[in-house]
Amino acid sequence: MRNYRRPVMVALIALFYHFSCMPGSAYGADPDQQGAQKALFSNDLRVVFSQIAKAIIPSVVHIEVTQQQLAPFSPFLDIPQSPFSEQPQAPKKFKRELKGLGTGIIIDENGNILTNNHVVDEATDIKVILPDGRHYAAHVVGKDQKTDLAIIRIRSDSKLPFVTFGDSDKVEVGEWVEAIGHPRGLDQTVTQGIISAKHRQGITDPSSYQDFLQTDAAINPGNSGGPLINLKGEVIGINSIIASESGGYEGIGFAIPSNLAVSISKALIAYGKVKRGWVGVTIQDLDPEKAKSLNLQVVKGAMVMDVIKGGPADKAGLKKDDVIVKLDGKEVLESGSLRNQVANTPIGNILDVGILHDGREKGIRITVGDMDDSLKYLSSVVKQRLGVEVRALKTQEADNYGIDSGVAVKWLDPKGSMVDAGFETGDIILEIDGQAIHNAEDFAGIVSVLQVGQDTVILALDHRSGQSTYVQLKTR
Repeated sequence: MRNYRRPVMVALIALFYHFSCMPGSAYGADPDQQGAQKALFSNDLRVVFSQIAKAIIPSVVHIEVTQQQLAPFSPFLDIPQSPFSEQPQAPKKFKRELKGLGTGIIIDENGNILTNNHVVDEATDIKVILPDGRHYAAHVVGKDQKTDLAIIRIRSDSKLPFVTFGDSDKVEVGEWVEAIGHPRGLDQTVTQGIISAKHRQGITDPSSYQDFLQTDAAINPGNSGGPLINLKGEVIGINSIIASESGGYEGIGFAIPSNLAVSISKALIAYGKVKRGWVGVTIQDLDPEKAKSLNLQVVKGAMVMDVIKGGPADKAGLKKDDVIVKLDGKEVLESGSLRNQVANTPIGNILDVGILHDGREKGIRITVGDMDDSLKYLSSVVKQRLGVEVRALKTQEADNYGIDSGVAVKWLDPKGSMVDAGFETGDIILEIDGQAIHNAEDFAGIVSVLQVGQDTVILALDHRSGQSTYVQLKTR
């Protein structure tokens, strides 16, 4: 690896630290505790990282999990992988026990621990090890695949230390950060770097709710679920994935912003799941070419690609090719943040939406619906895009083929693109564009964000031969 030497300007950095971000919010901490924690840290960069590590490490836990999985699955790595990405041949029917490692942070004195969903998903046994060596059995309180976050809980007779969260919206590119975790089983590993970028989207599943912070702090398998910390000792991100061809650190890591993590954590603790808002549109960023074709003078906002018939946006009068430029008085710069904001809006709330309709500004009001009700509306988009209806796998199908995820083809449009590609009723869809399909909701969510005319690769299992293969087709 090529090494870069950074000039250290202690006085300037100390000054930046002293006057940087406003105090963040604490999740489960009172103001006195926040003040006491911040008073620990010096303005001298030469010692502040070690002080942060000493303060935060007691709240960072090592997580060991056991999974029972059907072969052939990818090795149980810290970064989510498709179970069929290595070998598209017909799977054989046998189970194996896999071990996994990850990191978590204690977020309150009740023993709630925040980590990544992919660390504990489908785990049959979860063990938490505290920095002082204490071992605890843990159970899942709630998990959310769309943000890759989960809450597990341990029970302790003694008082547990917990972290303070900062405001990730106020994080600046170039700001110093520190990461703590258990990469490759090396306990209490501390690394440092900067915030390389904000609002990174489309890193993994495009149907998930992503708004990553990018950092060059060293993150490796085992770091997932650990904290990314600012110079005030506040958690401003949850380390989640890395971009790497080698499988290890290459200077590009991604963390889930703390504001999103706190919101999801509260929902998981309260309800065991996340309720999301939904308005029934497919959107994408407005690019210069499309703006020109619509005779628009601006090249920002979210362009409406489709409006789900009967959904909240349709009832409010939103049309295809409208451009959403404001939401509740705030400027909309791109589609990803708009989608996340709508999802975090309480169901039943009314959104004031500013749009450009035929080049003219217009205001409409949309009542936010429930994402859980969206499947019946999204089925129409799936029919239009691919000409297919799907159903859940039957137990006999899963046993016969040695799989535990996917959806089966229930109906095909004779004139649809899937019939043209050779699909038949009863075939099983395992992946779309490298994204594993666990259920009908996954399938509908992924297909709904595909664009008209987009080339798509599907990993499917032939119900006649039991052989799996990749099929390329074009959406309509």
